Amino acid sequence: MQYLHSMVRVKDLDVSLDFYCNKLNMIEVKRTDHEQGRFTLIFLAASGDAALATQEHRPCLELTYNWDSEDYDKGRNFGHLAYAVDDIYQTCQQLLELGVTINRPPRDGYMAFILSPDGISIELLQKGEQQQPQEPWLSMPNQGQW
Repeated sequence: MQYLHSMVRVKDLDVSLDFYCNKLNMIEVKRTDHEQGRFTLIFLAASGDAALATQEHRPCLELTYNWDSEDYDKGRNFGHLAYAVDDIYQTCQQLLELGVTINRPPRDGYMAFILSPDGISIELLQKGEQQQPQEPWLSMPNQGQW
């Protein structure tokens, strides 16, 4: 497993970028706008991690800015931790057998979300190419929020 990023949701993108970039001297290494989902993702790296982050997009802080106004309560502004795994299906199967809650199964062969005992979402991403979708994951429903 390989650490990728932590994600926080931000309410005011300009204020957040001022804080992280101008005050903490973090560096923006990637930005994507998602018209259909109405959100922007911005990946920031600490100045000492910028070279690695530029090449591999890790280790980073992901800022998620939802275009539609939303109040984040109960810690919802903290999003998730993210890790890359060698085999998304094998990893999820092992975790399922150990009693770990899989909030979002890897239906697409690429991404899953699990839940820590403290209720923290953890994103698992397939290293390299996306695997072919397969059962039982393909038809497994979501559980809860992530």
